[in-house]
Amino acid sequence: MVASRQIRIGGALAGYLADLALGDPKRGHPVAAFGQLAAKLERISYRDSKLAGAVHAGSLVGAVCLLGAALQHGPGRLRPVAATAAASWASLGGTSLASTGRAMAELVERGDVEAARRLLPSLCGRDPAHLDLPGLTRAALESVAENTSDAQVAPLLWAAIGGAPAVLGYRGVNTLDSMIGYRTPRYVRFGWAAARLDDVANYAAARATATLVVVCAPLAGGSPLGAMRAWRRDAARHPSPNAGVVEAAFAGALGVQLGGPTRYHDGLQIRPTLGDGRQPTVADLRRAVVLSRAVQAAAALGVGVGLYRRRP
Repeated sequence: MVASRQIRIGGALAGYLADLALGDPKRGHPVAAFGQLAAKLERISYRDSKLAGAVHAGSLVGAVCLLGAALQHGPGRLRPVAATAAASWASLGGTSLASTGRAMAELVERGDVEAARRLLPSLCGRDPAHLDLPGLTRAALESVAENTSDAQVAPLLWAAIGGAPAVLGYRGVNTLDSMIGYRTPRYVRFGWAAARLDDVANYAAARATATLVVVCAPLAGGSPLGAMRAWRRDAARHPSPNAGVVEAAFAGALGVQLGGPTRYHDGLQIRPTLGDGRQPTVADLRRAVVLSRAVQAAAALGVGVGLYRRRP
């Protein structure tokens, strides 16, 4: 049991180091391939019902879990570690998130609205067409905050808990949520299962992330007390049970206000405000990237501690 736990944790940490060193693969990213497969399957499986959506999501997530299990339980002593490391690397997105956040800050600082609008879809599903520079800054900062949990902390935790099958299953759920987990006429029923699965899969990670935001806030010139206060006061007002937790903690830590009118491709949503500071600036976006990286490093450190725990 101890050896198995150490294999999972060792693989998770190896995947984290690979993401730091290499970032995402330039071509043939496994997550992109999964998304393409899911889109093709949707053409066949789509029905305007929750049951059809549950079958769609369950089939895809089950398939990647089985793939992870097959990779992890092959012959060779190092195979489980290598499988978990590769799956973790494919599932983590911390390096890409940070580089894209910094690139957005540079474009906004230069006043290049059109280039910033073109880059925004790399961070989130907002409609950038009508966003000005302050709106692009807020959208990018909110995405950095949410993806600190979704693309950094959660994959590490799932890899440490269940190895390659768990982290690939998590990434499958999270990818499906980003594709069909919307309350639009097409997806309000078909995407229901994917959205609920993502809520469950990210529940613990979002709260672990918010806790680490409180701890790491001073590294980005932020306030631990502000992060805690905004988390406790504002998170429950957000429509997402997980995104609200992390975004509120970031808002309080950085002393900014997030939320408010938010435009997606299917229309305008009036989101509750999170935090009670100023509107975020380019400097705040850069601080958010620093805080995001610090949180992932702290999460990796926490996972690494598990290598040295002994059974009572």
